[in-house]
Amino acid sequence: MPRFRLARGAATLAVLAAALATLPQTAVAQTAPVVRAAAPTAAAATLAATPPMGWNDWAHYQCGVTEQIVTANADALVSSGLADKGYDTVTVDDCWMAKSRDSAGKLVADPVKFPHGMAWLGSYLHARGLKFGIYEDAGSATCGGYPGSGRTQSGGADHFATDAASFAAWGVDYLKLDGCNVIVGSGQTQEQAYRQAYDAQAAALRGSGRAIVFSESAPAYFQSGEWGNPTWFDVLSWVGSDGQLWREGTDIATFDSTRPGASRWASVLGNYGYNRWIGRYAAPGNWNDPDFLIAGAGGLTDDESRSQVALWSMMAAPMILSSDVSALTTAARAALGNTDLIAVDQDPAGHQAAVVSSSATTDVLARPLADGGRAVAVLNRGSTARAVTTRLTDVGLPGCTVTAKDLWTGATSTTSDALTATVPAHGTAIWRLTPGSGCAAAVPTGQLTGNGAKCADVTGSGTADGTPVILYTCTGGANQRWTLSADHTVRSLGKCLTASGTTAGSKAVLSGCSSAAAQHWTAAPDGTLVNSASGLCLDVYGGATADSTALDTWTCGHLQANQVWALPL
Repeated sequence: MPRFRLARGAATLAVLAAALATLPQTAVAQTAPVVRAAAPTAAAATLAATPPMGWNDWAHYQCGVTEQIVTANADALVSSGLADKGYDTVTVDDCWMAKSRDSAGKLVADPVKFPHGMAWLGSYLHARGLKFGIYEDAGSATCGGYPGSGRTQSGGADHFATDAASFAAWGVDYLKLDGCNVIVGSGQTQEQAYRQAYDAQAAALRGSGRAIVFSESAPAYFQSGEWGNPTWFDVLSWVGSDGQLWREGTDIATFDSTRPGASRWASVLGNYGYNRWIGRYAAPGNWNDPDFLIAGAGGLTDDESRSQVALWSMMAAPMILSSDVSALTTAARAALGNTDLIAVDQDPAGHQAAVVSSSATTDVLARPLADGGRAVAVLNRGSTARAVTTRLTDVGLPGCTVTAKDLWTGATSTTSDALTATVPAHGTAIWRLTPGSGCAAAVPTGQLTGNGAKCADVTGSGTADGTPVILYTCTGGANQRWTLSADHTVRSLGKCLTASGTTAGSKAVLSGCSSAAAQHWTAAPDGTLVNSASGLCLDVYGGATADSTALDTWTCGHLQANQVWALPL
């Protein structure tokens, strides 16, 4: 059984750059290598300018896929109207091919499962206005044990160019390249082997003569836990130069036909959990992919299905449905086809939502939109309905009057105070906010989330100068809410995050705001916060994750998990 599916990315901090002007980089260059991947070429940048949408068989059918299943679901996308809403890429996942290549070394479709072959399937999809996606693997064999494109176990040459030529001849528009069975050569690290393979596939696609969207799975093979590790961050920093989207973590739970009602909600929350912190890698043409939409396909309640669609749209995630399209629940079909949610997902600015606040029961997300508005969502993790109130100040719109559109009901209202809703168990409220003409630009506001997915916290909510700033379990409290100001300061409770000295190990404290360089911070593309006075990075002392661990400034390392921060937008 395949272990992971899809992956890839490189991103931008354009919104943060507007809030925290870039400081001279001399000190950073001496202590931490630049980790952002090279920008895509002009030609590549036109691919997947917004997150891809479509259907894939894997999470519902696994290796039971057949030509009939693919064509039936393609037809259902068209007849249901979902294709017209944007779900237009139909991808055949693992197990589509014969167990061996032909005498010329080319891939061959399984003659029983796909009797008409892949070129015929591509033509069938194109005739219906759909795009054709296909699966392969960067290793010697796919996760299901079929021929891979990578180097063989015996050391034989790879087939990246041969397979890319076949895909182009078949009319393929989208390639998903998994990462099972990648051969690590002598003297190579695992990451180097993966990069070599994915670079080779990217080059082969560029040379194929056909524009093919490239979905990579490399980062998923380096994920560990929700927060991440230096190698995972490294892989996330280069995949965007190869392709347009990437699976960065654990697979979504697959459908079990013997237990069709078995809950898959924990899997949805888990994939949302690791994806929500890595928005720095997302931008037009580069997308974090937390895996398939399984809304309406068994294992989720109607409210859970709506939540997944809302959360994926907030995260600018690819909307790749994996289900029996003809059997979708009415609620899921409505959610998947909700044009307001799709517009948020497909917003051309390409910003992934940031976390305003999180706790054991509630998450609040905010996403800047291309028209100057903001999308706001509130997830209720709890098992009972909750009345929620989210102040405009807390989502970066202080002193502003907005028109708020409820994206579930379509109802609009005007407020200068707060958004309110009763959110069902496992449900998500979502609004699109349009600021009035007198509103100032939004101020990035929310958590500073760090090592262990914990929060930068003002000890005891104190406001005395010198109050320590620590790492603590996220509570959603005001003492964990920070704003990134245009004057380079990072503020909470009306005061500024301050480096207490310029030597490594100087504690981070809260103090009255001034023009001191010790209160000026630069948000670097690798997720670090660099202090202007010292050139040192905001750091969780000792790399710990325990509550009350002190924050300090320390020499910037290479993508250290305790120096990487998920910042407000």
